[in-house]
Amino acid sequence: MLYRTIGENRICITQPTHAWVSGQLAQVWGNETFGSVTPHHAVCLGAEQHDIGWIPWESAPTLNPDTGYPHSFTEVAPEVHTKLWAGAKHLAMPMGRYVALLVSLHGTGLYERFTHWKRSPEATRIVETFLKQEKEFQQHLIAQLGQDPAYQPYVMPEAYARNQRLVATVDALSLAICMGVTKQQQFEQVPSATGETTLTLMSINDDLTQLWLEPWCFQANEVTVVFEGRILKEKANNLQTMRDQLAKAPWVTLTATLRPR
Repeated sequence: MLYRTIGENRICITQPTHAWVSGQLAQVWGNETFGSVTPHHAVCLGAEQHDIGWIPWESAPTLNPDTGYPHSFTEVAPEVHTKLWAGAKHLAMPMGRYVALLVSLHGTGLYERFTHWKRSPEATRIVETFLKQEKEFQQHLIAQLGQDPAYQPYVMPEAYARNQRLVATVDALSLAICMGVTKQQQFEQVPSATGETTLTLMSINDDLTQLWLEPWCFQANEVTVVFEGRILKEKANNLQTMRDQLAKAPWVTLTATLRPR
């Protein structure tokens, strides 16, 4: 769960919905400066489904008693989110092996980049066990895909590493878009046609639905994404009340249009 505030309203956006925006961005990614997405369909589906492991949690979110709202994705404990990420590859596998590989790589990449879990010995033990098991799965899948002529070029280390960074990029862009771009944001280690670069994202005249992005990394002259959320108008003091309020909360459809600066 992630949040966006509009006026007095807190809009709840699920992890799979935010991932849907990632998939929309991946579908139109690429130009002369940024290269192409290959294998296109598998990478786009991997981007779209990278948070598939969160579906069980989003179906029955837990309450943060300090806020009165469902836990955001940054507030969920390591013993919970590692289990969600461990299950993600199994949920993704029916969609294809390369999709499952990208989902798994994205999960381990998050723990490798964001290391607050190292502050706790117990969290460190949990995450390190998860990483070991996940990397064993990845190596097994890479070896298997390497025997398939259709995927052999895309499991070379530089190829899957590039696609891992691409999924991470559209994930980060989507999070910013869904939560609302209130200040200039930069995204580093973005794969380009010749290496890596940094993207800068900002709102146009403080309008969260109109955004500038530079350098321009998409095929079209402008890109519009669409996503949904639920408006929570009240805090809850217990789990069941929160879930009842969320179930009855009105839906809202949101859009954002990106343009080159």
